[in-house]
Amino acid sequence: MRPRIIMFMLVASGLLLVGCGEDGTSDATDATSSTTTSTTSTTIPESTSSTSPDSTSSTSSSTSSTSTSSTSSSTTSTTGVTTTTLPGEPFDIVPADGVLLAVIGVAFDDVLNVRSGPGTSFGIVATLAPTDTMLSTGEARLLTRSIWYRVSTGSVTGWVNSSFTGQLGLVDDVTSAVVADLGGIPEADTMLELGRIVAEARASVDPPSRITVTVAPTVGDLGEVTYDIVGVGDDAVLGERLHVFGQPTDSGDGFSLKSVESQVLCGRAVTDDGLCV
Repeated sequence: MRPRIIMFMLVASGLLLVGCGEDGTSDATDATSSTTTSTTSTTIPESTSSTSPDSTSSTSSSTSSTSTSSTSSSTTSTTGVTTTTLPGEPFDIVPADGVLLAVIGVAFDDVLNVRSGPGTSFGIVATLAPTDTMLSTGEARLLTRSIWYRVSTGSVTGWVNSSFTGQLGLVDDVTSAVVADLGGIPEADTMLELGRIVAEARASVDPPSRITVTVAPTVGDLGEVTYDIVGVGDDAVLGERLHVFGQPTDSGDGFSLKSVESQVLCGRAVTDDGLCV
């Protein structure tokens, strides 16, 4: 394995385990800190205004330069021309220019911030919903404890924390595999609980996956909920997006699993067949 890929795996693994970061918020997120869970529990943030250290509520970040060495920009003037030095250093493991990236691992009631520069000290120029997409510009910066991609969304170009981006790959029915892993068809009182049971069965223990409710539960003839599992110890496969369907139990007091669709989340590239490479 090439040295740069090894470094990428080490950095990416660190992002999923980090606690308090460089600016006093969760360094692994530029969304909601409470979306990170172990494989034994799942937490849903109550609101973006109260739980998110760097969601739309964190508008105090400024585009002006500061003295922080690792997260802020600096400007120099030579013969009347002002240039901006971005924090960190260029990182060459990055999706190519024009590659479609998806927001991954962001809670259904939160957003991913697009910032004017790579780091949480820069101002927010746009926000992306948990299932939105963006285009890579082929540029990345490696900071002390995070990697940032430069992306475009609509008419806006900015930077996002790469821990919350991935490429969408193959969709597959994994119902039989889930039932086999669980030793039977699972049941739960709510779709949220049923989805959590399925997600935990598919998640990695070492390293621990980040399990997030990406689309809130809905109930009609069938119940539905979507969970993202991010972090499975593979630099090519980041995880998977699980679309869980449940049907009412015979007693009508809960739901039993009907089916599970899995969409693989890729880190480096996706083939025409939807496979991660």
